[in-house]
Amino acid sequence: MGIAALLRDHLSGAIRRLEEQLRRAFEGEAWHGPSVLESIAGVTAVHAAAHPIEGAHSILELVLHLGAGYRLVLRRLNGDGRPLTHAEDWPEPDVTPEGWADAVRTLRRLHAELLSAVAAFPEERLDLPIVPEPPYTAFTQFIGMTQHDCYHAGQIALLKRALGLPSK
Repeated sequence: MGIAALLRDHLSGAIRRLEEQLRRAFEGEAWHGPSVLESIAGVTAVHAAAHPIEGAHSILELVLHLGAGYRLVLRRLNGDGRPLTHAEDWPEPDVTPEGWADAVRTLRRLHAELLSAVAAFPEERLDLPIVPEPPYTAFTQFIGMTQHDCYHAGQIALLKRALGLPSK
């Protein structure tokens, strides 16, 4: 049995279910369709930087934005309720192959950090705000990350289709 399985065995019911939904939306085995990682599988830096739909963000821009969402919730868990600036929410992309690889690597790291934070979060605080402003409960913010992941995974699938790539 791996570390992740042992950890899940020790998590409370609600926390365990949140962790599972975060993992599924990001890593795979989601009921709705491709997860974030499944959506970006096979995407090259050239594909990631492309804008095949006029007025839409690129896959790279969406990956950076997904990372911003993780940073926001992690920041709130550290007591900082400041909203993201536009530059934090939609950072300027590095369209090189190294920039694409770094964006994916960073997104994976931020997701792992959030999973660890959720696993350590006291279940009795799930119905309380993490910070006074915004007054969203911890549960709402954690499950909101799954919604954010699914929404943008769908956008990535559409961008891949517009690029002529398989969506999964």
